Amino acid sequence: MDIPPRVPPRVLTVAGSDSGGGAGIQADLKTMLALGVHGMSVLTAVTAQNSLGVQGAWELPVDAVRAQYRSVVDDIGVQAVKTGMLASAPLVETVAELLADVDAPVVVDPVGVSKHGDPLLAASALDSVRKKLLPLATVATPNLDEVGQLTGVVVEDETGMRRAAEAVLGFGPRWALIKGGHLAGDAVDLLTDGAEEHWLRAPRHDNRHTHGTGCTLASAVASGLAKGMGVPEAVRAAKEYVTGAIAAGFPLGGGIGPVDHAWRFR
Repeated sequence: MDIPPRVPPRVLTVAGSDSGGGAGIQADLKTMLALGVHGMSVLTAVTAQNSLGVQGAWELPVDAVRAQYRSVVDDIGVQAVKTGMLASAPLVETVAELLADVDAPVVVDPVGVSKHGDPLLAASALDSVRKKLLPLATVATPNLDEVGQLTGVVVEDETGMRRAAEAVLGFGPRWALIKGGHLAGDAVDLLTDGAEEHWLRAPRHDNRHTHGTGCTLASAVASGLAKGMGVPEAVRAAKEYVTGAIAAGFPLGGGIGPVDHAWRFR
């Protein structure tokens, strides 16, 4: 008797494309494959991007984003969703409207700027992220620059990370993962739901090729949640994965290279 093939957990990324392959949809799908889940995508924007920065960005029409989402969710279904670059207020609001009915954990990476400092979210969209998207998040994963954009809290030390988490939780996500990679010393992140607190520390690797860290971490968290892990367990596993990917990051082009999503297989 034939044994039916096992269907892996399904994770959907709603994000922009990185033509250089280090971040965005490309990083998300590589991460999902490396972590044993089936990755699917809703493209929100196309960027012309390489190791030197973002040379151009074009958002997709709202109807195209909605059609991609319905096509995947209505037929295939999802066990987790991750959002990344959403570019504009209309796209943020459309994605929030779609996610309001999804019966799966949602990881929101509130992408504001690229690794090179290029803006990836219109200033006019910040209020939509705060009011429409963050309340739907199981986990929100802002870095310190994004914390500043969203809350006005400037973080200079670990005490500031607590204040940042409190401010982010005020917008409604169940958990906030404040990424402290821009601080000096060890790479430290704070995960909290306002009641319990988890500090995640890893040694800082002397490697400037870190393009795609935020996308990779959020996708790894979503992958863990799709496998049935609780939030703290999924975040710890994601932190371990991205730490290894950073250590193995490699040079491409003349600028900042990507983390190595396949580091466990090389």
